[in-house]
Parts: sequence; structure tokens; C-alpha cells
Amino acid sequence: MLLDEDALDGAVVLLFANKQDLITAMPSEELQTQLNLTSQRGRAIILQPCSAKTGDGLSAGLEQLLAKIKEVKEKAAAK
Repeated sequence: MLLDEDALDGAVVLLFANKQDLITAMPSEELQTQLNLTSQRGRAIILQPCSAKTGDGLSAGLEQLLAKIKEVKEKAAAK
């Protein structure tokens, strides 16, 4: 999996869980478990439920991504 690459240590990753407007959509918590995202070391992973059709969750995901990048940069500057 791409997230296993050492080059991504410290990376902030945003994953959109699309199709959440469908009744058959896998809940984001289950998706996180199935993709083994809870055990990713050294990476900030944001899993954002969304619907590309309606646009729900897209802005929220990008806002979370920007906030996390800012947080990581501030921590690095404080060292």
C-alpha cells in the first residue's frame, strides 16, 4: 500500500470516503478498519466521509487538511 512507503513519513494524507449519500455505503469507521488506517505510523490520516454528487464533506475535508498541515508546520518550527 502506498501509505507503507517510508518516503511518506510525516505526511498528512486526506482520504475521501465517497458515495456516503448511498444507503449501501460502508461507514467511514468500518472503512478505516478495513484499510488498516489506524496503525499507520508517522502519518496524519484524515478520512472524510463525502458525496461528490452533492458536494457534502468536500470542503470539510479540505479544511481539515489545511488545519493539520498548519499544525504539523507549527510543531516542526517549534523544535
